[in-house]
Amino acid sequence: MGDWVQVAGPDGAFKGYVARPSGTPKGAVVVIQEIFGVNAVMRGKADWLAREGFLAIAPDLFWRIKPGIELTDQTDAEWKQAIDHMNALDKNASVKDIQATLSHARSIGPSKAGVMGYCMGGYIAFLAACRTDTDASVAYHGGGIHTALNEAGGIKKSVVLHNPMKDAFIPVEALNQIRETLAPNKLVTIHEYAEQDHAFTREGGKHYDAAATELANGRTIAFFNQYLA
Repeated sequence: MGDWVQVAGPDGAFKGYVARPSGTPKGAVVVIQEIFGVNAVMRGKADWLAREGFLAIAPDLFWRIKPGIELTDQTDAEWKQAIDHMNALDKNASVKDIQATLSHARSIGPSKAGVMGYCMGGYIAFLAACRTDTDASVAYHGGGIHTALNEAGGIKKSVVLHNPMKDAFIPVEALNQIRETLAPNKLVTIHEYAEQDHAFTREGGKHYDAAATELANGRTIAFFNQYLA
């Protein structure tokens, strides 16, 4: 239900997948990819937000490596490629791309724009909450957030973290550190999912859990309705 646009970034133009609601958008959300690129799953997340009334745009953050990378989580070979791309990605440059995408989203419609990221994108969403002018930020199972907690002082708008507590990729010690460090911050809400593993909201993924996804997504939409609509 979407199409592709060009976003003017500080280091060059890159593509973004845009999904538009049927009526006037309540607000805009920048959807930040997992390690697999802007694949069918990520485009589906943008489409879901559009059905909920938001303009959604998913930028291709791998464009500096190679534009249009699109992998799945279904084969070992794709996993290896995805992890290699994740390790090669300049995350600081990606945050600047997110700022450019926020500005683009505001230029084509709503005045308020937030971010929502998954996995690697959850980490970048947290960095965006600390460094950009996002109006609201959501991170699902953001790997690496515990390494960036020293930046939390930069958070100026509300943030939601969805943390599965049996995450095979994020040690429970790191998740506990996130909770303990951010607990005093009134702008941050952390939802913990005691029995869930990494990427529990990835449709078709090994750890997908429909009930937990419905709960988390309901919280996300309520949050965006509060701060972006």
